[in-house]
Amino acid sequence: MTSTPSAIEEYDDASQPIGLADIVGRDRPLVIRGLCRDWPLVKLAAQSDTAFARGLAALDNGTEVDALLMSPGEDGVIGYNAGFDGFNYEHHRVSITQGLKRLAQYSRQDNPPGLAMQSAPVSACLPGLLDNHVIPFLDPVIQPRIWIGNKVTTPAHFDEYRNVACVVCGVRRFTLFAPDQAPNLYVGPLDFAPTGAAISIARLDRPDDQRFPRLKLALAQAQVAELQPGDAIYIPPMWWHHVESLQRINALVNYWWKPMPAAGYAPETAMGCLLHCILTFRSLPPAERAAWKGLLDHYVFDGADPAAHIPAGRRGMLGTLTPEMVAKLRETIRRYL
Repeated sequence: MTSTPSAIEEYDDASQPIGLADIVGRDRPLVIRGLCRDWPLVKLAAQSDTAFARGLAALDNGTEVDALLMSPGEDGVIGYNAGFDGFNYEHHRVSITQGLKRLAQYSRQDNPPGLAMQSAPVSACLPGLLDNHVIPFLDPVIQPRIWIGNKVTTPAHFDEYRNVACVVCGVRRFTLFAPDQAPNLYVGPLDFAPTGAAISIARLDRPDDQRFPRLKLALAQAQVAELQPGDAIYIPPMWWHHVESLQRINALVNYWWKPMPAAGYAPETAMGCLLHCILTFRSLPPAERAAWKGLLDHYVFDGADPAAHIPAGRRGMLGTLTPEMVAKLRETIRRYL
C-alpha cells in the first residue's frame, strides 16, 4: 500500500464487558480485543495448531461443508480465472476433519495450495461447539458460521447484515472501507461472483496496477486491524471488508443478523431491489433516469416524511404497514414484474 491506513477503532472500556448497546446503531467498525479469549477452542489454539485441530475434529459430526481449493499460483486470493469466465478454485464438499487433515498436509509444504472451508453453519457440522462458545450479548437464535483455511484472502466485499466475527485460531488482517468507496474498489459482476457476494477485482497489494487507478483513493481511506485468537470485530452492514488469513491454519466464527424494524417491513435481502433497479433504470434516457432518482430520493432516501401531508388513515404503504398490507403490496409488485 502506498499510504498508511488508519487503525480500526477499538473498544477500550476494560472496566465492564461490552454489550449489544455498545455496537448496535454504530455506523463504524469496532475491534473488541479478547471478547472470546475464554472459549475452549481459543485456549487450544494457544497451545498449538495441532491441539486446536484435534479439539475441533472431536466436535465434527461428519457433515460435509463447502471447500475451495486453489492452485499455489493463485497466492491464496479467491477470485476469477484468467479468462474471467469462471473462478480460480475447485469447489469440493468435505467434512471438517477431512479439511483439517488436508491443511495439516499443506502446512508441511513451502508453497501449498490455498484451501478454505467457507461459511459452514456450526449447528450443522459442529453442534457441540454451540454449548460453550457463545457471545453473551447476542440472541441465541443468531446462529454462528465457521471459516477454516490456510493463507487465503477473500477480496473486499460487503454484507447486508450486522456481523460479529471472532478469530479462534491463527491471525487475520481485516482491511475495511466505508460504503462510499465502492467506485474506487473496482467491483466485479454483481450476478457472477466467486463467493456469492460481489468482490473487488483490484488487489490491495498491487496499488500501482494501471488498470485500477482509483484504488489508491480507496487505500487512503482504509481502516485496518490484525486480530489474534480471542479477538473479535464488529462490521456494520454495507462496509466493504477484505480479509487475509496469515498463518498455516486459521479459523473464524462469525454471527450475521439483521434486526427487524420496530414497525414496518424489512426483506431478508435488498439485493433483489438493487438488481431490479439496475435492470429498470440504467437503460433509460438521462432525463428519465434523473426523474426516477428524484422520486427515489423523495420516497426512500431523504429524511423527510413524504406522506406527512396525507391523513394518517390514507397513507397506505407510506404509513404503518400491517402484515396484510405487506402481502398485498408484494402481490402488486409481482404483477408489475
